Amino acid sequence: MEIDGIISAIVIGIVIGVLGRLVVPGRQRIGVLWTILVGIIAALVGSAIAAAFDVAGTKGVDWVEWLIQIGLAALGVAALDRSKARR
Repeated sequence: MEIDGIISAIVIGIVIGVLGRLVVPGRQRIGVLWTILVGIIAALVGSAIAAAFDVAGTKGVDWVEWLIQIGLAALGVAALDRSKARR
C-alpha cells in the first residue's frame, strides 16, 4: 500500500467509524478518537477482506467493500463500548 492509499484509508476510516457508530443502536460510551481509530482499522481490514474476495477493484463505487468496512466498524464500536461498560 502506498502513502496515498494510507492517507485515503485514514480519511475513509473517519467516515467509516462515524457510520459504524450510527449503525450501533443506543448511546456509546466511547470517545470520538476511539471511534476514529476503530474506523481506520475497520477501513484497512475491510479493504484487505474485500481484496481477498476480489470485490475491491470494481468499476464505480465499491458497495460491497463499504458494507464490509461499515460492518467491521459497527462490530468494533459495539465491542469497545461493551468493554468500557464492564469497567
